[in-house]
Amino acid sequence: MPTPTSTVDTAIASARGLRKVYGHAQTEVVALDSVDVDIARGSFTAIMGPSGSGKSTLMHCMAGLDRPTAGNVVVDGAEISSMNERQLTKLRRTRLGFVFQAFNLIPTLTARENIILPVSLARGRVNEGWFEQVIEAVGLADRLSHKPTELSGGQQQRVACARALVTQPSVVFADEPTGNLDSVSSHEVLSFLRRSVDEFGQTVVIVTHDPATAAFADRVLFLADGAIVGDLADPTVDRVIDALRAHSDASRARRASAGPR
Repeated sequence: MPTPTSTVDTAIASARGLRKVYGHAQTEVVALDSVDVDIARGSFTAIMGPSGSGKSTLMHCMAGLDRPTAGNVVVDGAEISSMNERQLTKLRRTRLGFVFQAFNLIPTLTARENIILPVSLARGRVNEGWFEQVIEAVGLADRLSHKPTELSGGQQQRVACARALVTQPSVVFADEPTGNLDSVSSHEVLSFLRRSVDEFGQTVVIVTHDPATAAFADRVLFLADGAIVGDLADPTVDRVIDALRAHSDASRARRASAGPR
């Protein structure tokens, strides 16, 4: 598996000086502390860290789902930090794909209707050739007329993955997409995301707490206390576990040396 570079020249998404603060004065919480990061085009990147490390906040800011307190984000040449809500809505609908832990499917729509929903909302035309490629890759050709209640959890999440890809987005952002799935279904979903990178040249960024999930990626970023503390290429389950342990020990040491606040 090739190791992606993380230079600005090859980046499909970048953040500079990204800072996110919640609350004020005594209640202030720094979720992101001046983060710089580049996501390589056509790569699979996993973001990991303990609860409260800022991993989901980083993804949400880079995906235009949350506004940073400071810093800027550029996705496929568009600076999204300064966009208004209407511009962000259009960007999310046409150039970004999303997969979440909750499948977020419309129960009254069929699998096909759920998949093409972003195109329908944008009043666009479905690229049937691309649609067929995605459906073949996700393995749901015989389930397109079924509604979500007639699908397994793994099938529902694969519908959500296909929906994320149908607009041929610049980046697919996935937040704990296998959190509600069993191991077999998780493997199916992650294998599809891996194939979307290898076969379609898709860029995927996934937030996870699971080393087995992270091992599907080309690269793993580790966050702690709102900062990137590690960057691992060509991850395996064992290497991810070792890195998590090392970063956890280092974080405890930093907090101990800082003393009480």
